[in-house]
Amino acid sequence: MNNRDYASVVLNELHHTLSRIDIQKANEFVELVDQAQEVFCAGAGRSGFQVKGFAMRLMHMGISSYVVGETCTPNIRENGLLVICSGSGETKSLVNHANKAKEVGAKIALITINPESTIAKLADVVVEISAPSPKSAKQGDIKSIQPMGSLFEQSEGIFMDISIMMLMEKRNLDSDTMFGRHANME
Repeated sequence: MNNRDYASVVLNELHHTLSRIDIQKANEFVELVDQAQEVFCAGAGRSGFQVKGFAMRLMHMGISSYVVGETCTPNIRENGLLVICSGSGETKSLVNHANKAKEVGAKIALITINPESTIAKLADVVVEISAPSPKSAKQGDIKSIQPMGSLFEQSEGIFMDISIMMLMEKRNLDSDTMFGRHANME
């Protein structure tokens, strides 16, 4: 297979996963983010990289956002939202974060492969991405040519970028406004 063939298959896989996300759940996710006083983002491994990008875009929008585990992250409170990206929904550290958020009365949004997971049972909204992963009991409805959980991780990143676009529309923001908050100490 050559580069163009790989690209075509990967794009088809992404179209498959993204087009199957429940629109109502996507809207609920955006609404939770929009209503939150602060948004805390958590994920492990490559999902952690994806959710960090989401936290950055929220900051560009003027939304108070933090990455769980960073040294300057404050405590979550009742009006906060914890966004978790976890294919399995069973990662122990993320289950602990979800339990703590629930304990203080914060909301939880989960992006996952497994809508029956421990974290899903604690979440206020669960966005299911139907993709395979070696860490999830539920495998989604597509077999990917990509290694391990790549399709899930790409799909969650694109879903969060789409959520940012939905929030931009809701808040009447554009890229120029957001760029005003872009880092200036690079």
